Amino acid sequence: MRFIKVFAILVIVFGLAGCGSKFRRYNGPEVTQIQVHKADRKLYLIHNERVLKSYDIGLGFAPVGDKEFEGDGKTPEGAYQISYKNPDSEYHLSLKISYPNETDIAFAEEQGKSPGGDIVIHGGPNKRTNKRDWTWGCVAVTDREMEVIYSMVKPGTPIYILP
Repeated sequence: MRFIKVFAILVIVFGLAGCGSKFRRYNGPEVTQIQVHKADRKLYLIHNERVLKSYDIGLGFAPVGDKEFEGDGKTPEGAYQISYKNPDSEYHLSLKISYPNETDIAFAEEQGKSPGGDIVIHGGPNKRTNKRDWTWGCVAVTDREMEVIYSMVKPGTPIYILP
């Protein structure tokens, strides 16, 4: 009888410990591309031609136009890929976007400036904000949404950021 009580307590403890995890499992179709539609403030996870999930997003604090320089508050536009997954992100979880590419770097250098970097898809801020577009150029979703996106997307996935 004592063994059953101890076993039941362990099952409850370990079961509850898993409930708060930010790491989810995904066993569905592969995400073959991500599309970000800046004007519509939407992110789409796509398998071939089919939209698997869509999310409302926040962008850089100056969202109109392509990112040109570090600190301009713009979210880049163009074709990139997911470089890596960051489980220890300052913003819950994040997926690194391969910005800047060679073209981005060359343009900024011609102007004598830095193109910036560290552009990611990430969860919400630790502090609440009333602004829709509040990042320094990243793509923001809620923490809960980021958990799902993080579970579905692999490094190397193409991402197309459209005006």
